Amino acid sequence: MRIAVVSMVLDDPTSVQKEVNEVIGSYKDIIKGRMGVPLPDEDVSIISIAVVGEVDMINAFTGRLGKIPNVQVKTSFSKKEI
Repeated sequence: MRIAVVSMVLDDPTSVQKEVNEVIGSYKDIIKGRMGVPLPDEDVSIISIAVVGEVDMINAFTGRLGKIPNVQVKTSFSKKEI
């Protein structure tokens, strides 16, 4: 298992927030924390999610998020395995 941070930038967040939240909810077992920063004047939201899980599961999570239009996703993994 690995620790990672999934970072997302949502352009036009009102158009994608429902789908993003559905994907996040379906991976709730690996999610340890979430921080969201709305930037309404720019019509952008930034979300960071701390996850702990198998690499394949984390990659599946980020892959689903990355397929949503107007969502950019990056993941940073810890080198430490737990």
